[in-house]
Amino acid sequence: MAKSTTSSHPPLAERLRPKNLGEVIGQQHLLGDGLPLRIAFESGEPHSCILWGPPGVGKTTIARLMASSFDAHFITISAVLGGVKDIREAVEQATIWQAQGGRRTIVFVDEVHRFNKSQQDAFLPHVESGLFTFIGATTENPSFEVNSALLSRAAVYVLQPLTEENLRQLLDRALDQHEIAAIESIANEAAVRLVSYADGDARRLLNTLESLGVAARAEKITEVTDAWLLKVLGERLRRYDKGGEQFYDTISALHKSVRGSDPDAALYWFMRMLDGGAEPKYMARRLIRMASEDIGLADPRALRLALDAAEVYERLGSPEGELALAQCVVYLAVAPKSNALYKAFNEAKAFIKQDGTRPVPLHLRNAPTKLMKQLDYGKNYRYAHDEEGGFAAGENYLPEGMAAPGFYRPVNRGLEIRIADKLNELKAKNHQKN
Repeated sequence: MAKSTTSSHPPLAERLRPKNLGEVIGQQHLLGDGLPLRIAFESGEPHSCILWGPPGVGKTTIARLMASSFDAHFITISAVLGGVKDIREAVEQATIWQAQGGRRTIVFVDEVHRFNKSQQDAFLPHVESGLFTFIGATTENPSFEVNSALLSRAAVYVLQPLTEENLRQLLDRALDQHEIAAIESIANEAAVRLVSYADGDARRLLNTLESLGVAARAEKITEVTDAWLLKVLGERLRRYDKGGEQFYDTISALHKSVRGSDPDAALYWFMRMLDGGAEPKYMARRLIRMASEDIGLADPRALRLALDAAEVYERLGSPEGELALAQCVVYLAVAPKSNALYKAFNEAKAFIKQDGTRPVPLHLRNAPTKLMKQLDYGKNYRYAHDEEGGFAAGENYLPEGMAAPGFYRPVNRGLEIRIADKLNELKAKNHQKN
């Protein structure tokens, strides 16, 4: 079990750790007003939960803030180093606190997925009895890595990687509070590179800044330029920028190679990114996007394969799971291409933004009450399944007076050839009816 330690000069990540909810950067989908974790804090009643998210996004910080907010005794267990002995000690401490009428206890288990089934089971009776509140932190999918019995007793909160804006806020906070030795300013190009390198991980950003501070003090540097940054942290940063390309230039090259149906080039850029330290989960998200944006309904299997590859990586991790991602890269590259769905989505989005709010036609409205029926809700609606061929020829599903916008225009490739034929057939039936 982790022992509390004090240091005359704790690491930068520790010095900048938020002391209240107002200082937390990111995770506003959970901590914003009226949202799940904010409500938990404001209720004054802690509940067992699992914080799931990538490294450096605030899991430990939120757990600590819960303890201080609820005035709870906070016990930390590292599942990497600990075992049943540490769990037993935590139970003893919590029992003593309870017997003495002391504060409630929160037991925080970092990397809880590292505990095996029997170790996780050891928490169950004490969570059930209310002896302590259990908070687990994990970078792995709890569905696969946490026992269902423990999972059923804990709310799961999904934390997201910090955005570039979040990381710039954190960088500015470190500078404003003069927490980085010797460094007074960071040039914009250097800041962009640091934020890209951090890749959503606040701890990585702060540890890198601390290394820079040590080097800056030794060389009597007060401003971090991009050139000096590369000189000091060279190989570490170049792994995201080999050959001079920026990180996002490389993902762009991968995307364009997939779009251009070149499996060799796509594999090359994919392996370049893995070798450069890119997070495979990030790569999986981009592949899922490519399946929708560049293939769409020309081959709907592409999206399913991308989702399957992401799930395989979640289960296996690196390096085994990376092969499934590579399989997906090649499939996407050789699949028939269509951006018809992507264009239809953007056109519909733009149309809705500039168009007024048109009322739903009466015949398309539901009529669950007698009053609604009297007001002609649902009147004259034609149930397609009762029509010939399962199609109500001539029926209108758009608002009154709105011309058919034609957002979706299938291309002459893959499954969309058949989709186009089907749509043309239906249009002909509508025309005959009208």
